[in-house]
Amino acid sequence: MTDETHDTSPPVFESCPHCGHPLSPWEKVLLNVDRALMCKHCWYRIILDVHPPGTGEKSPRKEHRKEQSP
Repeated sequence: MTDETHDTSPPVFESCPHCGHPLSPWEKVLLNVDRALMCKHCWYRIILDVHPPGTGEKSPRKEHRKEQSP
């Protein structure tokens, strides 16, 4: 029996999803930190979703701004 758990972490790319060119270890670190990276081989923009679809959660920053506005 397998226990299926939903992993909410974004996918880790080993290569560009567009052209398949392998990412260097440094590019993987940048993608993990910045959540966005431009492939140097095909100029495809790799963007990781910060908020996965369907979570329905609101940003705490926006709620904080609403409280401060008169």
